[in-house]
Amino acid sequence: MSRSWWSSLLLLAMLVTLAASKDPPKNELKELKKINLKNSWNSNVKQCLWFAMQEYNEESKDKYIFQVVKILQAQLQVTDRMEYFIDVEIARSNCRKPLNNTENCVIQEKSKLEKKTTCRFVVGALPWNGEFTVMKKECADD
Repeated sequence: MSRSWWSSLLLLAMLVTLAASKDPPKNELKELKKINLKNSWNSNVKQCLWFAMQEYNEESKDKYIFQVVKILQAQLQVTDRMEYFIDVEIARSNCRKPLNNTENCVIQEKSKLEKKTTCRFVVGALPWNGEFTVMKKECADD
């Protein structure tokens, strides 16, 4: 009987050790750090927004390229990467797809082609490696 008691105690100790050595839950909420709008055009935010807009324009069925009108808010959350939550207002430009890099695109205003949209992009970044991933994209027409 004492042998089974020791076996049970040993098994319990192993289970407690395994449970204690596991990583903390990945579903824990991390605190978002607001990025001051004056600094919202810092290089990491610009890179993430450029990457998100490239993906947005590639996936969009619109014949025209959309451009950022203004950044409404930018936040940073640090997990296993830097996660940027960027709220922007974007609008249809006068440049058609595919974009020719020599074109100067201007936002369509006061025309029947005028279209504005508000988007939230969540971009995961390891900027020191040049790695960017659009983790989430939500857009709503104005």
